[in-house]
Amino acid sequence: MATPRDARREQPHTYVVENRSDEEELRRLQVHDRMFTSRMGGVLPEQADPGEFRRVLDVGCGTGGWLIEAAKTYPHMSLLIGVDASRMMVEYARAQAEAQGVSERVEFHVMDALRFLEFPNDFFDLVNQRAGMSWLRTWDWGKLLQEYIRVAGPGGIIRVTEGDVIPDSTSPALTRVGELGVAAFYQSGHLFTAEKGGVRKELASLLSRHSIEQVQTRAYALEYRAGTEQWQDLFDDMKHGMRTGLPFLRKWTQVPDNYEEIYQQALNEMQQADFVATWHVVTAWGRVPPDKERIDFFSSPR
Repeated sequence: MATPRDARREQPHTYVVENRSDEEELRRLQVHDRMFTSRMGGVLPEQADPGEFRRVLDVGCGTGGWLIEAAKTYPHMSLLIGVDASRMMVEYARAQAEAQGVSERVEFHVMDALRFLEFPNDFFDLVNQRAGMSWLRTWDWGKLLQEYIRVAGPGGIIRVTEGDVIPDSTSPALTRVGELGVAAFYQSGHLFTAEKGGVRKELASLLSRHSIEQVQTRAYALEYRAGTEQWQDLFDDMKHGMRTGLPFLRKWTQVPDNYEEIYQQALNEMQQADFVATWHVVTAWGRVPPDKERIDFFSSPR
């Protein structure tokens, strides 16, 4: 396989946090990655036969947590590659792979998946994507899924996981921030419908419409109760996210003048003994057609 080139400059991106050198966002993504993997039951909880995956691609890999955990969980995986448009995230992920002793099998590369995936046809057994809503607009999905089909071998798995913009919770202030998030995500084109599940609910249909076969889904209701270890991850995720996402909110919707008060109120309400939140998440997956060379990508629905 030709080695993907790493451009010295930052790749173009559509990520909702404009400053990709923001260390607070890096810390948030670490937490977000961990809390979803652990609460969903591991890296591939719905796959009946993970042994069929030898070469794995993780698109929009962020800090690399999912891919590194996959390498540690499944020693039979011979090559695991993560790509992300952020150089800071990729460099951090590489350091983590080295520190956790999996760098011989795990690679990370700076790459803009919306332009081109710099890999040969039919190379991967599994193409994985999580939380793509943060950088995918509704009109980007068609071309990207075509790229996934191209780089995956016939019969390979395309796997996509998306959650709501924000969890349901007992905090009125956190709910208010979530409403701002939904408005901004919808106005910017990141949601198909103006609701917090405006991508999650479309996943199965998206895969099926773009020639992926045998599509299945698994739904999760991830619960976070005050005082638990899982709650601490959610609190940290929300604490950082309400900060790093503020410029995006201001760009795409009307942010109240008292946003700082709402932010502090949300943090306070999340620390109450009776606080509980439920994050709705869906994983959709399906197989690349065995005769994929017959697919007319130019006429595929977007």
